[in-house]
Amino acid sequence: MSFLLERDTVNGASGKAFVTIDGQVKELFGAKKVQTQAEIASSDMKVIGTKKVQKKPGAVTQTGTMTIYYGTPLFLDMVAQYIRQGVMPYFTLQTTNEDPTTTVGAQTVAYYSCKLSGTIPLSVLDADADMLTMDISFTYEDFEVLSAFHDPAQTGT
Repeated sequence: MSFLLERDTVNGASGKAFVTIDGQVKELFGAKKVQTQAEIASSDMKVIGTKKVQKKPGAVTQTGTMTIYYGTPLFLDMVAQYIRQGVMPYFTLQTTNEDPTTTVGAQTVAYYSCKLSGTIPLSVLDADADMLTMDISFTYEDFEVLSAFHDPAQTGT
């Protein structure tokens, strides 16, 4: 049985994230963490003749979160636009994981029709914090894998 070698684990800081809004591409240089997920809801299916409960996949909820260092005005501007104009700005998020020390290559994923959701911090003060951060939640409508990781050049045995 083969296994992944430690040299091909991807360093979490080796990557980039970009937001495209109104045709302008902005690097999220202040991002500390970006994570997207797809939650698949399922329904129970019971059949006479068995005590097993099967799960049938149903709807998918697509969400994401990011932790950014405070001082990035992009998301504050989006909230202000929504409050003042009643129009929620949509954006595209593109993430790339690329650790040059691995042999698995890079992976780039684009998330389309993203919009803010949940609680968005407008101001942050914290006497105990050396570096202020804020958490942003969003939803997205679709995604596309623009380039995917490939198998490592070597595995352990």
